Amino acid sequence: MKFTRYFSCLWLALALSTISALGQTPTPDAAGSAGVTPPPANGVAAPAAIKSATDPLRLSINLEGTDKPFQMSVAVQIVLLMTLLSVAPSLVLLMTSFTRIIIVLGFVRTALGVPSAPSNQIITGLALFLTFFIMGPTFDRVHKEALRPYLDGKMQSEVALDKATAPLKEFMLKQTRTRDLEYFLELGGFGPTAVKDLPIRVVIPAFVISELQTAFQMGFLLFLPFLVIDFLVGSVLMALGMMMMPPNVVSLPFKLLLFVLVDGWHLIVKTLVQSFLN
Repeated sequence: MKFTRYFSCLWLALALSTISALGQTPTPDAAGSAGVTPPPANGVAAPAAIKSATDPLRLSINLEGTDKPFQMSVAVQIVLLMTLLSVAPSLVLLMTSFTRIIIVLGFVRTALGVPSAPSNQIITGLALFLTFFIMGPTFDRVHKEALRPYLDGKMQSEVALDKATAPLKEFMLKQTRTRDLEYFLELGGFGPTAVKDLPIRVVIPAFVISELQTAFQMGFLLFLPFLVIDFLVGSVLMALGMMMMPPNVVSLPFKLLLFVLVDGWHLIVKTLVQSFLN
């Protein structure tokens, strides 16, 4: 899907900038930067220099003593980062307002009775940009409090991850029902937990379930006026004896006329945005 490729490009740009920041190390001297030990005065190269020049590249994890922190090499960090890129689009979509928006817009298209207008690309693009608009303040906090200090080298990765999770957790908790949170807390074996101490593995599934419930409730309300039109058109056709005429063919122009007269797209987008801002 196009929105998945878009998110992948976005995370790839972030990954490249992170890798460039991680890969910046103090510049060694001229001899050390070449990776070759200077030859002795007699002009004979040392065996260690020849061995280091011919050895293949190795993937290493440095494990220091208890008095030194654990550090991973740049190669391992790149592998972990590429693994994150493969699952990042799904995580971003499930932790934002995208789920509710795309489901409601799909219900609108189905209620109108035009399964191909607007197309999937338009529906997905509209949902994506509405998500960026709604999640803008949250993304700004993540960038200001976690990403920028991490890229500047002022914050370690563990602290940056906790700082980045806090705004997203706060957004999700505002849209999550208490019943869903209590269910997953009970399912995970957690006791009474304060809101600030809720684990992210409990918040995310509870948020997704709440978003699905809210989206289907909004979809049901959107179906009602169009369902009334279908009932009226079917009753009139039955009264006129036109049983061979498909009711959908006759009701479609009336549904489109109603949708245009009430400025349907404006009302739907306004309702979706306000449902997250309230």
